[in-house]
Amino acid sequence: MTDSIDGTALPSWQDLKFGAKVRAALWLETQVRIGGVFTKAELRQAFPDVAQIDRRVRELRDHNWQIDTHREDLALKQQEQKYVSRGAAIWLPGQAAASKQKTTLTSTQRAKVWSDDSFLCRTCGIGVGEKYPDGTSGTSQLAVARRGVLMADGSTEEQLVTVCGRCVASNTSEADLAGVLAEVALLSPLEKHALASWIDAGQRTRGALERVWGVLQTLPAASRNTVQDALQQD
Repeated sequence: MTDSIDGTALPSWQDLKFGAKVRAALWLETQVRIGGVFTKAELRQAFPDVAQIDRRVRELRDHNWQIDTHREDLALKQQEQKYVSRGAAIWLPGQAAASKQKTTLTSTQRAKVWSDDSFLCRTCGIGVGEKYPDGTSGTSQLAVARRGVLMADGSTEEQLVTVCGRCVASNTSEADLAGVLAEVALLSPLEKHALASWIDAGQRTRGALERVWGVLQTLPAASRNTVQDALQQD
């Protein structure tokens, strides 16, 4: 079976017309696959002709590939690494140079983004280590992506966001902060207060108004009318 991304067939990782870094990227994508764990011994066995293949793999981080060691993932052994998410398709012309212009994140920076996003993918909502609802084998792994955000002044700014390994490849849509702010401006004071409390809690919580509404739906019509009359008297 030919490996592909979005329907485009991938070159062979054994094709010597590519440099070692590109071949290492293709090896990760087609042999290890996202979420897979590999050892330095397995890497060197796959590339016996490359003296510094470990360094070539580390250089993939410059192109937004996330490859964790035991320092980032405490579940890994010292000799193990995990392929968490794919970055730029550096086997394509121009991709390597374009992606390397972006600053590589440190493990501390990635951890802060994950913490700020409550360890949830901000595309599909799945949490770290959870199983996907479609029954796909394996569990979710988190990565950090750069997402374009339309600001209130009409400019676009790149901001860091948490995504899972499955959603990182589809992180192309622009977030509309300006639109959200416009919608917030139309909310009533009560609605703004409720929204602010949800943001503080990191989740939508049921306030007194929603609880009363829920109980109200269980009342007979005569009782509901009595409640409505009481509201009108206020």
